[in-house]
Amino acid sequence: MPPAKAVKVNVNLDINGEEKEVLFRQADTLLQVLRGQLGLTGAKPGCLNGDCGACTVIVDESPMKSCLMLAIEAADKKIITIEGLTNTPIQRAFIEKFAFQCGYCTPGFIMNCHALLTRHPQASDEMIKEWLESNICRCTGYQEIEEAVKSCLS
Repeated sequence: MPPAKAVKVNVNLDINGEEKEVLFRQADTLLQVLRGQLGLTGAKPGCLNGDCGACTVIVDESPMKSCLMLAIEAADKKIITIEGLTNTPIQRAFIEKFAFQCGYCTPGFIMNCHALLTRHPQASDEMIKEWLESNICRCTGYQEIEEAVKSCLS
């Protein structure tokens, strides 16, 4: 008996303020669809199990690890990727504070920090440290990232 054929669905996704019609398998993760179908490669495949945060995007104003979310779950939600942020304060702060080294994890950190600053514009040191725990950088310490976030507080 031949293997079952994968069923594909055609779904409209709101990505970076634009409606995109995308055809994908129901088992595809949002990360797979962003990178493979839409060419949005800012969200990075790291651990692929939700530990590292390199694939972080914003879904309905909350940071989400796109490797853990099925693309079908993103229907009727507003998704922002690093490509959808343009010259935000946190992006500028990462550059000014040298809050990156190799850069692989940087988009995920920026997305997470952007969500933190949107939700908590006067975040405490403890809150910043707690939010940064969801992302991993293997190249550098977190001091510069924390300084970047603090420089953006209101």
